[in-house]
Amino acid sequence: MARRPKGRFIDGIVLLDKPTGISSNHALQQVKRFYQAAKAGHTGALDPLATGMLPICLGEATKFSQHLLESDKRYLVTAKLGERTDTSDSDGEVVQTRVVNFSQEALEAALDSFRGETMQTPSMFSALKYQGQPLYKYAREGVEVPREARPITVYDLKFIALEGDELTLDIRCSKGTYIRTIIDDLGEKLGCGAHVIMLRRTEVADYPTDKMVTIEQLATLIEQEKAAESAPFSLLDNLLLPMDTAVADLPECHLDEASAGYVLHGNPVRVNGPAAGTMVRLTSGAERQFIGVGTMNDDGYVAPKRLVVFQEKSPN
Repeated sequence: MARRPKGRFIDGIVLLDKPTGISSNHALQQVKRFYQAAKAGHTGALDPLATGMLPICLGEATKFSQHLLESDKRYLVTAKLGERTDTSDSDGEVVQTRVVNFSQEALEAALDSFRGETMQTPSMFSALKYQGQPLYKYAREGVEVPREARPITVYDLKFIALEGDELTLDIRCSKGTYIRTIIDDLGEKLGCGAHVIMLRRTEVADYPTDKMVTIEQLATLIEQEKAAESAPFSLLDNLLLPMDTAVADLPECHLDEASAGYVLHGNPVRVNGPAAGTMVRLTSGAERQFIGVGTMNDDGYVAPKRLVVFQEKSPN
């Protein structure tokens, strides 16, 4: 018999403003404890150095976190020029120091080379896995392993400021893009070396930045609930975004109750939907309740891919 998970059955997404100095997993565990959630997961790790938007999925929302992993992101990054480190950020050791001497024209040409579709070789200090182990574990042991260059897209790269030896950029990019690697490669193109000293993720998909909350704000809300003797988690739960916001960009496939019943039992149903191969967001009923995601096939059927399991929520 399966063991009942500890914690509340609570579904939704918290837009955490991750602080610097802690890992994404540490931030995730703090949020999970605040909500006393039975299940939680994040949607793409930020380095300990980095701050900014880290969507935390609770409960059934974790089933759709992969979609956010694959979404576009935007970052504000400041690079220190003239120094190259072994991790491409300020957490590493300086391995080379060079004079900063380039023209504005050279900078513009170097920046332009990163715009659009390019190939990027991931840093050894990344979470990508080689033979079952993340690359950073090999890097910490001084072991270099082969990495294949991967296609990435930089949709927008804006020059913000150059103050002394510190260069600030605004970058909107596709999934799997390593900003540290862009900065390291940029430093080599400029002939002076560079590494990241500040990195902030400002956007994930289309989530509103004004909905972000800090760990300190979450802790304060818990204290306010205790002081007011209000219902536990009432203030925290009000911050949760609906789980289907993770797949908001998918076309909707609305089902009647009978069809929804078949789908919730794992069966495909015929619908008037988009082209074969399209992933859709499944809704049902007059309130268009989100029930999961599915994929259209060649015969005009939608096959369920990931479904919401509806459970009675724990009162506390």
